[in-house]
Amino acid sequence: MEELLRADKLTRIYGRGSGRALALDEVSLTLEEGEFVGVMGPSGSGKTTLLNCISTIDRPTSGSIIIDGKELTGLRGKELSRFRRERLGFIFQDCNLLDTLTAFENIALALAIVNAPAGEISGRVGKMARLLDISDCLDKYPYQMSGGQQQRCAAARAMVTNPALVLADEPTGALDSRSARLLLDRLEELNRELGTAILMVTHDAFTASCCHRVVFLRDGRLFLELKRDSPDRRAFFQRIIRVVSELGGEMEDVL
Repeated sequence: MEELLRADKLTRIYGRGSGRALALDEVSLTLEEGEFVGVMGPSGSGKTTLLNCISTIDRPTSGSIIIDGKELTGLRGKELSRFRRERLGFIFQDCNLLDTLTAFENIALALAIVNAPAGEISGRVGKMARLLDISDCLDKYPYQMSGGQQQRCAAARAMVTNPALVLADEPTGALDSRSARLLLDRLEELNRELGTAILMVTHDAFTASCCHRVVFLRDGRLFLELKRDSPDRRAFFQRIIRVVSELGGEMEDVL
């Protein structure tokens, strides 16, 4: 597989003088096409800052980010907006669905924004809805759907444009265990079927165990990386738990 993402020596400093805070300290990360990678670490470790820099929501103080052959730190204005719109997909803990639109309309809106041909929209929305098991929700508004259905709708919206990379920030954080498991199963299936690369921040070891690889941050630096070397998810989960125990702190409470 070819390299899709290269983040090189990312540093992010907030504030100045005595209020200066180092959120990322020369973190480097690569992601190949079709990979599903998790990012873990205690609160304040820099994982959300890393995701925000890669997603272009935040700008690193120094370092470089290359996605799909494009160096992002030099992009500005319309060029940056176009890249974010066309090549990146986003799934947040809060689904951020538009309350006045049905599930179909929420998903279709993503296609309309990238100027997809009108004749393709219904078929593409329908296909994504089938993959995420929300075909029966397409005529419903967000308030008529369960939390799990809303999050799968958000995942459909993120992936329907065939982005190069999907960035997920605690996508199971607000879900019960059954809904979380169903969402993860669907994300794994989409990753396999469509080859969509996913970079996911999570506090939860079970959620992370669905990934191909998990990187751990501590105090703004890369602490450790684990690779899933077999289909046995349970064994990978146990390896993740051991690292989480070593990191200690707040993560122990989450588990």
